[in-house]
Amino acid sequence: MSAPSDHDVIVIGGGNAGFSAAHAAAERGRRVLLLERGTAETAGGNSFFTAGATRINHAGLDDIADFIEYDERHPRTEVPPYSSDEYLADLVKVTEGRTDPDLAGVLVDEAQDAVRWLHSLGLRYRLMYERQAYERPDGSYLFWGGLHIGNVGGGEGLIADHTRVAAELGTEVRYGCRASALIVDDGRVVGVEVDGGERLRAESVVLASGGFESNAEWREKHLGSGWGNAKVRGTPYNTGDMIAAALSIGAARGGDWSTAHSVQWDAFTPDNESNRELTNRLTRQSYPLGVILNREGRRFVDEGADFRNYTYAKYGERILKQPDSIAYQIFDATLRPMLRSEEYDMPGISVVTADSIEDLARALDVDVAQFGATIDEYNASIDTSIPFDPTIKDGRAARVEPPKSNWATPLETPPYYAYPVTCGITFTFGGLRGDVDGRVLDESGDPIPGLYVCGEALGGLFSGNYPGGSGLAAGMVFGRRAGRLA
Repeated sequence: MSAPSDHDVIVIGGGNAGFSAAHAAAERGRRVLLLERGTAETAGGNSFFTAGATRINHAGLDDIADFIEYDERHPRTEVPPYSSDEYLADLVKVTEGRTDPDLAGVLVDEAQDAVRWLHSLGLRYRLMYERQAYERPDGSYLFWGGLHIGNVGGGEGLIADHTRVAAELGTEVRYGCRASALIVDDGRVVGVEVDGGERLRAESVVLASGGFESNAEWREKHLGSGWGNAKVRGTPYNTGDMIAAALSIGAARGGDWSTAHSVQWDAFTPDNESNRELTNRLTRQSYPLGVILNREGRRFVDEGADFRNYTYAKYGERILKQPDSIAYQIFDATLRPMLRSEEYDMPGISVVTADSIEDLARALDVDVAQFGATIDEYNASIDTSIPFDPTIKDGRAARVEPPKSNWATPLETPPYYAYPVTCGITFTFGGLRGDVDGRVLDESGDPIPGLYVCGEALGGLFSGNYPGGSGLAAGMVFGRRAGRLA
């Protein structure tokens, strides 16, 4: 017989998913203990480092106006509807059909409802003008790419709101507490062991402890050679400890363990890993407007293949495979004012400027002839009779190899700007196998009694790529489901 416990539910991990699970359990009157490996000053998991963007199904601005903070630009704003069917189609497209259909179906149907639930508890949301909309010549705004809302205050605001709500619901949060093993009694998970040997018991345990992206050894083993050199964008604490603990008691792996969410990341700014001050500002996500060249002076991706939301999470890997794992985003003076201010105007940014393409290549120590030839061929291939419009996929292509399918603009107005980027890893796509209610499954597909999973520790939703903003949405959807059962 199990020893008596002081808590009904133990949640491991204090990010968006973990707090969502804790809130859902606490609302049911469960006694909840949340264990966070970070201190109060370093807590929040990867969620703290995000911009807070959250992808939800909705019918347009009127459908979401009641739970987003009012902005004086709203009357001049167009927010295209984004249906569950469109959401699902995007998931299927970017994962090349590898998303788990059951998990995906739940996510796309429940994302808005989960945001509404969190808003009812006290979380705050807004339209993300600075990231997801462009101002049109008539002063109106058009949102694009299916991603429209985010947390007030970004990831920092998200975690502050979650922490406040947890206190209001009576959840105990224990900081600086690293779980190391699961306690099993007669086939049921009945608690966790933490560093120092303390054993904490509960009726259920929810794993919301993230993936393994902060474990360089696991990255090399599962993602492949060279991944040990990737920069860790978010928390340094996602080392796969509790994934390993669950596997050791018979849990099955879930999802794609060979790929990860990875982005273009400032290559040379000091302290460019797990930076809690700059957080998401170290990303470089205006690349669809310009071109990306490697250290050989050659392009290697279609920068305009789709809206940023559908390509940014896979291009970090492409850069990792380039010489020295470095590339350069190139813009001219015409494009420079359109770059995201919070990213390209951040303090201490890595940037090289020059008054000619040749001088820019010399400053980058890239072959001048090849660099210049690439830019000249690109410029000459663009049909400039097609209007440039960053609010739509405008078809203004560069007919080169690889092509640039949209938003191609000749680079011909000095000064020229080069932003060095490398691979920044966000989270790993592989984790534990779970059902739609977050129950961890064993190799036979049966639930392991007392054990639940949500957030980045749950594998199956994403593979190779993901639609921007769907990670936070998945955390709250499946965190709530786990918390309603635990």
